[in-house]
Amino acid sequence: MKHKSPFDQLYDQFNQEVPEDHFPQAGMSAFAAKATVNSEAWMDAKPEMNLSSFVTTFTEPEALEIGRNNFLKNYIDHDMYPQLFAMEGRMVRWLHQLWNGPKGVEPYGTATVGSSEACMLAGLAHKWNWRQAREAAGKDSAKPNMVTGGNVQIVWKKFLRYFDVEPRIAPLKPGNYRLTTEHLDKLVDENTIAIVAIAGQTFTGEDDDIQEIHDWLDGYEKKTGRSIPMHIDAASGGFVNPFLYPDYVWDFRLPRVQSINASGHKFGLVPPGLGWIIFRERKIFNEDLVFYVNYLGGEMPTATLNFSRNAAQIAYQYYAFLRLGFDGYREIMKRTVENSEFLRQRLVDSGYFEIMNKTQRIPVVAVTLKGKHKFNEFDVSAKVRERGWVLSAYSMPPNAETVVSLRVVVRPHLNHNVINGLADDIIHACQWLDEHGGTAAAPTLHAAHKVSPSKC
Repeated sequence: MKHKSPFDQLYDQFNQEVPEDHFPQAGMSAFAAKATVNSEAWMDAKPEMNLSSFVTTFTEPEALEIGRNNFLKNYIDHDMYPQLFAMEGRMVRWLHQLWNGPKGVEPYGTATVGSSEACMLAGLAHKWNWRQAREAAGKDSAKPNMVTGGNVQIVWKKFLRYFDVEPRIAPLKPGNYRLTTEHLDKLVDENTIAIVAIAGQTFTGEDDDIQEIHDWLDGYEKKTGRSIPMHIDAASGGFVNPFLYPDYVWDFRLPRVQSINASGHKFGLVPPGLGWIIFRERKIFNEDLVFYVNYLGGEMPTATLNFSRNAAQIAYQYYAFLRLGFDGYREIMKRTVENSEFLRQRLVDSGYFEIMNKTQRIPVVAVTLKGKHKFNEFDVSAKVRERGWVLSAYSMPPNAETVVSLRVVVRPHLNHNVINGLADDIIHACQWLDEHGGTAAAPTLHAAHKVSPSKC
């Protein structure tokens, strides 16, 4: 049998069939494996053009090197990587200060795998605190509930189901996509563990009426004697509000705000997945939720839902905070919001769209088609996909399902020229759909490109 050359051996590996339903029998060279993986991903969207997602899709070479140097470290192993743990603790204190936490208390919080884990931890803390208070008072603790708006991110619905908390969800309505006080008198009672309000919601980018809700709860306590805490889901707004709107009171300056989460991998400018949960003070996070382990080395506390994971994102966040500082974040967010305002104005001026988010607080542009057309927002999303852009099109939650939104998350890596080109592509897509009867592609494409904002 003729011996095959190295080239022929490599060629055979490139043409090796990848099994669908059983574990690969034979291996291949590192070069061939890398080429196979990369080629299978050729048809995926370009992350830089995925504007349906809030997550960071840009990196500096130095930051990438930081991630590479730390991705083999196990985040949870504080005994082996104490300096990494010290970085995390320092950032917890920085965020507590950034969000105007009270002075003279012990800040407490942790890095998490995105805001989903952060929200779960906050929800558990409030459930435990409510239950212990009820039991201490000799009252029933079997029926906890949580009040949120219909604009809430999917993680809260997961929390409510996974941890057996009754959902009390205020419905939306066309023209109002925020949680206000309108339904609170019917939703809040003695079993309410917390109200979750959003700073920078996924559907339109708006904030819930945080101050109004806080004031309503003050009045509720005066009438009933019941003190209900608030959690602020600032997955997006947590890294925008402090830098652009220092006088806007949404955070720990409000006494009822006991916990805040934010996504480092969104406007914290870190690749996925990194989140943060910060509590007003140490006692808010119930001690019963903390476990102490010593099988990785010295005894250490752990209070996260996840355990082992790489430390790349935490080191990357530390780099970003040091690299940019407050002034750098402020400049980036300012420029990104200005680009958002430019984009929304161009879309409105085209005559095709009207704005859904009346307040442009974070870099999100949410529009809906104005008047009647032969096409809809899903058609526009599908048509601009031909240019490489990925934009979300989706129906709003109950009771505003009749409204369909086209949403653009304006990322910091997009400059003014790119935003102008994006506006051209969206408007040209509308013009093409008008001219050709409103069909962007095969009917099944609508479903294929319907992107739920709750997944991003």
